[in-house]
Amino acid sequence: MSEKVKGPASYFPSIEAKYGRPVTEWQDLLRAHRAEHPGLKHLEQVNWLKSEHGLGHGHANALVAATD
Repeated sequence: MSEKVKGPASYFPSIEAKYGRPVTEWQDLLRAHRAEHPGLKHLEQVNWLKSEHGLGHGHANALVAATD
């Protein structure tokens, strides 16, 4: 039996289904945005994903939390 995915990664299947992009692509976009705007706080990154890409708060929060 496989273990249930927990934490931010538990959102990944619904993120991919709802927004039509793989999580790795969202993470690449987020890393590029961070490179252009160093020092952004967690919530600022969440708000950028929401306003610029139309993600819901939970999905945006999960992506920011799971992206190095």
